[in-house]
Amino acid sequence: MKTYINIILASLMAASCVDTIILPDDKTVDEDFWKSKKDVALMVNGAYESMGYTDVIARLIVWGDMRSDEMVPTASGTSTGTREALQQISTANMETTNAFAQWNAFYHVINNCNIVLERSQGVMNEDPNYSEGDYLSDRAQMLALRSLCYFYLVRNFRDVPYSPGAFMNSSQDYNVPQSAPAYVLQRCIDDLEQAIPNAVAGNAYSDWRRVGYMTRDGMRSLLADIYLWRASVMHSQADYQKVIELCDQVIQAKKDQHIVRPYETQVKEYPLATQREMFYDLFVKQNAEESIFELQVNASNNVNSKNQRLGNNGVCQMLYKYDSNSSGFGFLKATSIFAGTASNGTKVYRQANDYRMNAFVFEANNTENGTYDVRKMVGDDVDLQPSATTGYTRNGARPWTGYAQNYIFYRLTDVILMKAEAMVQLATADDDPILRSAFNLVQAVNLRALDDNAQGDSIKWATYRESKETVELLVMEERLRELCFEGKRWYDLLRYNFRHVEGIDYNTTLAQQDEEGRQWVANYQAMLNLMGRKFDGGGSAVTNKMQGEPHLYLPIPHRELVVCPLLKQNPVYSESDEYEKNV
Repeated sequence: MKTYINIILASLMAASCVDTIILPDDKTVDEDFWKSKKDVALMVNGAYESMGYTDVIARLIVWGDMRSDEMVPTASGTSTGTREALQQISTANMETTNAFAQWNAFYHVINNCNIVLERSQGVMNEDPNYSEGDYLSDRAQMLALRSLCYFYLVRNFRDVPYSPGAFMNSSQDYNVPQSAPAYVLQRCIDDLEQAIPNAVAGNAYSDWRRVGYMTRDGMRSLLADIYLWRASVMHSQADYQKVIELCDQVIQAKKDQHIVRPYETQVKEYPLATQREMFYDLFVKQNAEESIFELQVNASNNVNSKNQRLGNNGVCQMLYKYDSNSSGFGFLKATSIFAGTASNGTKVYRQANDYRMNAFVFEANNTENGTYDVRKMVGDDVDLQPSATTGYTRNGARPWTGYAQNYIFYRLTDVILMKAEAMVQLATADDDPILRSAFNLVQAVNLRALDDNAQGDSIKWATYRESKETVELLVMEERLRELCFEGKRWYDLLRYNFRHVEGIDYNTTLAQQDEEGRQWVANYQAMLNLMGRKFDGGGSAVTNKMQGEPHLYLPIPHRELVVCPLLKQNPVYSESDEYEKNV
């Protein structure tokens, strides 16, 4: 039985279309396992655990942060293979064998979810302690976690296989064709709509499960994110309205869950911690009140039963130390846009009294350097005052083994700013009152980063009331200030791009469009300018390679094309022995 469980939880790296778990063909083992509530709990927790594998978290950072204007690969001193793979992505010269252009780890999580969805219902007939309520709650979590994985796959590969169910043995056919993104997103929406009524409330637990499990708040946040993405692609006012409705539900739930502390002299509009309290609660203590869903990291021992190093290896290697012998830096660094301040929007922060400037990167005031170490999820010296000259200096106190850092998927400020983004898109004119309402949401997030003496230095409506476009850019800027290095920026840029172009067809695959001889939809130059600003000279050499929609996506992994003839490569990547990028 122990061997069987280890096979269930292990990620196999053999080539297959969806890189699923291959279980023993002996069905007696399978039948003997699904007998109790404890068995189901083991598999549910295993699905969450597989989401925390290094292969998943590292890709979340590379896909969501490094591909944007936030980060660049470390110039030297790191593993040659990894550095080259990151440089390929950063310079838009990606090969289909690139280590970070792989989707198998996400399909591993999806298959874990599918196994629970197919097997757990029968446990109610085996164990009277496993009630229908237990089953529906477990089912809701697996539907949500599966939807989260598919959402990442669509945003990064566009046309992906949608698995018909669990893959339980080696005799099954893994050759699954790609689906158009509109189909996959609708399946995710349908699953989440089914899951939400059966999900536990955000305050159902008082321990880590309050944010460590996908609760109703987490599912609504994910559903709002999917609607926001689809609305941006398809220019759907109805989807933008759904975003606002779902965000309102999450915001109200977080307000209702807030317990007023004795030191709170006045009721805040939103239950958000301020300044150093915010940094400590979210990124040091973790599982903060404003968190909604964050992946839990077990670092109580150095290794687990499979001799795998525990802790958040993905965050550790990408942002902190790539191995135990490194001289204190990871594979990625923050770009020069985080250095110092500028009122014209060329820098992330507009005023020096924004606490996040020094809290989220090391030595932000040291403008002589070109890149900066990330402090968010790395630093833990919250009680030290930053130097007026350089900001916080690099802290190497955290241990490399058992790197105890959760990974946050959704938190309240993210939801507040998603609502603001949707509201801006519902504005019908530059003087629409809804723009002021969207600005107020942004200002609420901005104010929490300033101390009481600097509240008057917050952003002013008079600066942004000029047009819908200025408020749209403000929302993006605040999301960058607040959510940098949390895997959000690349998708923010893509939504901005999609909103300003016409003709994106999410109902057909790129391969179908290529066969029909269609012209690719050109990307929005303003988005490309933002993306390229991390490079010297504006990055035109890079952004010139990303002029059409297909260039925004990763190539279909070479290994999958070799074994799955139904898969079709993204047409901007050539089909040759070398699988080199078409430029």
